[in-house]
Amino acid sequence: MSHPTALSCICDHHQKLIRNLVSVLANKILLFNDKITHVSKRTTREKLLSYLSAESIRQSSLSFDIPFDRQQLADFLCVERAAMSVELSKLQKEGLLVTKRNHFVILSISVDR
Repeated sequence: MSHPTALSCICDHHQKLIRNLVSVLANKILLFNDKITHVSKRTTREKLLSYLSAESIRQSSLSFDIPFDRQQLADFLCVERAAMSVELSKLQKEGLLVTKRNHFVILSISVDR
């Protein structure tokens, strides 16, 4: 029965570290790609609808929480907070969604992704 050498243990640890780093990097790239998809939309409304639609799909629910407060969401989407708030109010008045703080319920949205 052979025992692992110190060198093979170190190599195993290096391999695990590399796998973990690659996994973290891949996840960051996917998140960045999603952000580019939303931010590349022309209007604040399109950016919001793109993000909320994707988040609904990601969470497999029309009722979901987002990981941002209003200012963080505006920063994430590269829009002015005031303009974003106006659009959210319009979307609610149009009966497309309901929102309270970071909770959203999508009632009716069709978004070209």
